[in-house]
Amino acid sequence: MHKNNKHNTGYNFEKLISVLPELESHVSVNKQGTETIDFANPKAVKMLNTALLKADYDIHFWEFPNANLCPPIPGRADYIHVINDLLQASKINQKVTVLDIGTGASCIYPLLGNAEYNWNFVASDCDETALVFAEKIISENKLTANIQLRKQKEVAHVFENIITKTDRFDASLCNPPFYKNKSEALEATKRKLIGLGKETGSVTRNFAGKANELWFKGGEKAFLHTYLYESSLFKKQCHWYTSLVSNKAHIKSMYTSLAKLGATSVKTIDMAQGNKKSRVVAWSFLTEKEQNDWVR
Repeated sequence: MHKNNKHNTGYNFEKLISVLPELESHVSVNKQGTETIDFANPKAVKMLNTALLKADYDIHFWEFPNANLCPPIPGRADYIHVINDLLQASKINQKVTVLDIGTGASCIYPLLGNAEYNWNFVASDCDETALVFAEKIISENKLTANIQLRKQKEVAHVFENIITKTDRFDASLCNPPFYKNKSEALEATKRKLIGLGKETGSVTRNFAGKANELWFKGGEKAFLHTYLYESSLFKKQCHWYTSLVSNKAHIKSMYTSLAKLGATSVKTIDMAQGNKKSRVVAWSFLTEKEQNDWVR
């Protein structure tokens, strides 16, 4: 994990239970003598992450349907810290505004980015119900001045219909849908359950997730190339476009596409949480002079 990640040393269950007593019934001691929860249990997973937000980020209201994706807080926080490193290296550290693509019902990246670095956000999603719950979370945590929601009316688009002529973002971020369809998502869940030593007869995703959150026609690669192309339509309105990339094999084609689209700078930043490895790809269309002038 990133050196700034609050969860580098594991979970302090005593602290977590103190802010969310209901979590206690899901905590047990494993064979190694370590306190843990059953990560195959969606209810336990959601309760753990709710407690983490309360204990470590001062987020006291975080409610959304169980059918929606429940994001693992440590991994999501890592992405925020990586983006901060990128902005710091570009000397962007005041009045930061970030665009979150596909914020979901949990609104997790804006919550973490504001809590950790006091960033402002514009957050988009194509799901009306998700936006209703995200709005409630924003309102209940008194963040309406810091986080603005926008609806993407066309599911085939990413930045079109979202970025306006007057917008200026220091960074964009996105956690793309990984899978091509529902069956591929369920197969991935089966493999995870086998790894946890659980039965796979009746598959339930431990982090849940609705269709638009988990899969996209053509999978991650197709989504990413739409993301890349549409970023090139707004070259001067965002300093750093970024995205998580789950499949390392997609990196080569992304670099090829970005060169054709006129990107002036492209970076790949590796990330790891336990055995899970991912990476962030970041790119800019700004000239060196435009990058220098951006912060003045």
